[in-house]
Amino acid sequence: MILAGKVVIVTGAGPGMGQAMCRGAALEGAKVVVTARSADAIEAIASDIRAAGGEAIARRCDVSSKEDCQAAAQAAIDAWGRIDGLVNSAYYHPSWTPLHQADIDEVLQAMNVNALGGLRMAQAVIPAMLEQKSGSIVNISTLATRKPFPGEGGYAMAKAGLAQMTRHMAIELAGTGIRINTALMGWLDGAPLDSYFSSMGQAGAQARAERAASIPIGHIPPDKDCAKAVYFLLSDYASEVTGAALDVNGGDWVSP
Repeated sequence: MILAGKVVIVTGAGPGMGQAMCRGAALEGAKVVVTARSADAIEAIASDIRAAGGEAIARRCDVSSKEDCQAAAQAAIDAWGRIDGLVNSAYYHPSWTPLHQADIDEVLQAMNVNALGGLRMAQAVIPAMLEQKSGSIVNISTLATRKPFPGEGGYAMAKAGLAQMTRHMAIELAGTGIRINTALMGWLDGAPLDSYFSSMGQAGAQARAERAASIPIGHIPPDKDCAKAVYFLLSDYASEVTGAALDVNGGDWVSP
């Protein structure tokens, strides 16, 4: 278990990648603070983890609120006395429209959640990490920042800001024992994608097959397997890695 004994906060623990990371981190030995805006959803995840023999608490957190972010960090300290890892997974996706036609208020909301939300959470956990002289922050970004996809401009702009935060903080936190890295996800196979393809009716199966065939590894990467790369970045196995951007998208970033 590569996260044995580590206290990890995961934001955006809704359906899909966020909840997969919470469950997987617990299986790897982490004590998990499960956060999202939906209190019922995160309590269900935390309860499942505890029922399976793991340790987890649920704390409602809207990353657009500095107070919520500070409270989530404090919950980890109150429960376990430290914070070893933070996964910035919370996100907001504007409407799927060309960027030149995008609603500016929606783009601002994406910036507030995806980029500034990550910064608020980092500012909330870094004091504890500085005191410990150790810690790992993993920012979840998107393939769309490398490979523009029509309709994702506002989302990608905000996630690009989060990735830039990684690079800056890696330098600014040099010598403190705190590492910060980015994991760039692409298409993720899981409940949200299942719903998307199902909404297409009979055409969904063909669309899934075509999307899978376009990815170099030959299938759409499952969210629970992509989460393993995040555990690596959180773990001591990545002790010499900071400021990095790791593509976790089946090689999709190099495909045409």
